[in-house]
Amino acid sequence: MATENKIHPVQAKILVDLLFGPEVNFSKLLQGTHLTSDHFSFHLNKLTDLGLIEKTKNGSYCLTIKGKEFANRFDTQKKIVEKQAKLGVLIVCLKKQRGVTQYLIQQRLKQPFYGFWGFISGKISWGETIKETAARELKEEAGLTANMKFLGIEHKMDYSQKKELLEDKYFFIFRAENPKGSLRKSFKGGKNVWKTYKEIAALKNLFKDVKDIVAVVDRNRLAFSENKFFEKVF
Repeated sequence: MATENKIHPVQAKILVDLLFGPEVNFSKLLQGTHLTSDHFSFHLNKLTDLGLIEKTKNGSYCLTIKGKEFANRFDTQKKIVEKQAKLGVLIVCLKKQRGVTQYLIQQRLKQPFYGFWGFISGKISWGETIKETAARELKEEAGLTANMKFLGIEHKMDYSQKKELLEDKYFFIFRAENPKGSLRKSFKGGKNVWKTYKEIAALKNLFKDVKDIVAVVDRNRLAFSENKFFEKVF
């Protein structure tokens, strides 16, 4: 379970209060909570156990390095973790066979968007560069290595037909050339197939941005796009 799902409103208040000073004493932190000292101490101990705060030599409290990073994600007025767009990479691997360009397209076999066709993508891990992520995802999901070229950023927002925001993502787009290795045709969560653009365009349940992404990769120069898509299936 993510840390943010364990944070009680009182604990959120403590973290936000500690954002605005190098250290804060017990009495000042207790103000405005309407809790007994024992009950409040329980929440301080919980945050200490989570590694988010620590007691100073003066007997006050301060944020740990982990706590500073975590608390900095809070909306300081609402005292909740702000929901932000996901960051990921999108890899378009291509090759030429008998003079015809083929693209490595992937069918997604996990939720959400089960059965949809698109390009290999994945979340950027903590402390990882976008190029490292792209290389890792291509290797993990397709068993291939390739020459990676960064070609742009796509801000993609997926909405339901009722105009509810389902997903908000930023993708760093990579063109992967000269692939090497034995293609992993299937894995838990998807399957990979080489197809021409014409074959891709004819696929059912094709993500609506696929044709635009192919255009970016074919132009082979930096680009940025930002679009809202309305999907019938999620």
